[in-house]
Amino acid sequence: MNPNELEDRLINFAIEVINVCKFIDQSFASQHLSRQLIRSTTAVALNYGEARSAESNRDFLHKMKIALKELRESYVNLKIQKGAHTITKIELIDKLLDENNQLISIFVASIKTSSLKS
Repeated sequence: MNPNELEDRLINFAIEVINVCKFIDQSFASQHLSRQLIRSTTAVALNYGEARSAESNRDFLHKMKIALKELRESYVNLKIQKGAHTITKIELIDKLLDENNQLISIFVASIKTSSLKS
């Protein structure tokens, strides 16, 4: 996967999360978790955009690790929302969890590869 394809995939992931969050119930917990989920998933795409313009390999790794942390946060958030039934379309959460997990794997591999170059 080339960098443009990954960036598009991250953007699409954030958009899908934003759209899924339209299906939350109106409880405080749902709103709180959904806002945080939107922040963390959009942060992944934004940090990856910054990583692509990194000034050094060290800078690239730092931004990629931040994006990975945001992906892991998003994954846990989705699992919490699935367990708490805050989003009414469970099949959408499962799809997002799968994509989130695949993105985590991509970032882990990329960080490992880049770390070997340091």
